[in-house]
Amino acid sequence: MVTVYGIVPGSEADKVGIKVGDKLYTVNGSEINDVLDYRFYLTDKKVVLSLGRDGEQYQVEIHKEMYADIGLEFETYLMDKKHSCRNRCIFCFIDQLPKGMRETLYFKDDDSRLSFLMGNYITLTNLQDSDIDRIIKMHISPVNVSVHTTNPELRKQMMKNKRAGEVLKYLDRLAEAGIELNCQIVLCNGINDGEELKRTMFDLAELNALRDCVNSVSVVPSGLTRFREKLYPLTPFTPEQCREVIKTVTEFGDACIERYGKRIFFCGDEFYLKGEVPFPKEEFYEGYPQIENGVGMITSMQTEFDWAAEDIKAEQSEKNTVKRTVSVATGYAAYDFIRELADRTEKLFDGLKVNVYKIRNDFFGENITVAGLLTGQDVLAQLKEYAEKGGLGEKLILPKVMLRAEGDLFLDGMTPKELSEGLGGIKIIFNQSEGEAFINALTSE
Repeated sequence: MVTVYGIVPGSEADKVGIKVGDKLYTVNGSEINDVLDYRFYLTDKKVVLSLGRDGEQYQVEIHKEMYADIGLEFETYLMDKKHSCRNRCIFCFIDQLPKGMRETLYFKDDDSRLSFLMGNYITLTNLQDSDIDRIIKMHISPVNVSVHTTNPELRKQMMKNKRAGEVLKYLDRLAEAGIELNCQIVLCNGINDGEELKRTMFDLAELNALRDCVNSVSVVPSGLTRFREKLYPLTPFTPEQCREVIKTVTEFGDACIERYGKRIFFCGDEFYLKGEVPFPKEEFYEGYPQIENGVGMITSMQTEFDWAAEDIKAEQSEKNTVKRTVSVATGYAAYDFIRELADRTEKLFDGLKVNVYKIRNDFFGENITVAGLLTGQDVLAQLKEYAEKGGLGEKLILPKVMLRAEGDLFLDGMTPKELSEGLGGIKIIFNQSEGEAFINALTSE
């Protein structure tokens, strides 16, 4: 049962007299508890809703187009509360956050509905057999799973959850039902790397061999902040160790291409950056199945930039003139890459001067080098001197990943407006880490 919080005026729900505050019990006889139930059972052309008002139950019948909405609104997107994580993973990033940040940052979700609807990763420890039955019945696919290791005992130790090993059986059930899987392995130095990593990749490859269900598996390093007091002792990967991880995963992926016709296994960009290993070409990433997980972002941006640069060269009989100075700020990890793109853009446009600044992560610690975990206060502190001397130029370009999804706040709660004001009112542009968009951000008014 869920409560109706709004009615779209003129909608089918409005026409049949449903009111705000009514309780929705069933759709076509099936109980409604959340958004997945609601969307799944609402697809028919004819739907019969069982509702309640003031203690009395009533029914309405609606005829509509298949998949069309009927105009009911609910308190939250999920129609109930998010499911929180029950694990205490030794690498959990949220456990490494300092006190005093936005309350929402401390919430650990482990919600299978968000896996399907938003692409979030789940560990399966929150699920019961009935949840797996529902996923299969509704054919919710793909499901994104944080595997980390297929060694049941090691998974229990890493996640500090006694169910962590036994729920690996759900991978088989999902695969058998034709549910596609995207998996991730958060790699911890000396814990689930080396032979344990090879075991995990082998087990997932065997699962794919039986069901052809494993779309992709990302291997990404654990993020370690300076706030790890009293937490499990973990150490960052050295450049040499990063190169070894890349070698292991790439060789296994090559074998998968020969056997299954697809690579399946990919390293996150951080391993290449820290290991100082050249990035693979675009075809290596097979359509970028896990680009949102930091896999192939650099190659994708590089490829888009190359295309855009070639188009600009082909279209101009002589160099365009763009007389302006602009600035770009990024993390230590991507600095060299962004500096190279900026240099190439300067060569395409006469009069363009691009300053590129690398921002040290003082907030979380120098082990965190990606732009997506930079705070507004670090950007402000390290660019303020340049701004006061007029060294930032007409505008400042930042990666959009520095902001939360709504685009209004940095991790530390600072707003883009506050950052702009702190830097003398400079115009700030947030770029989507796309090659052509990067050139446009540098050169447009």
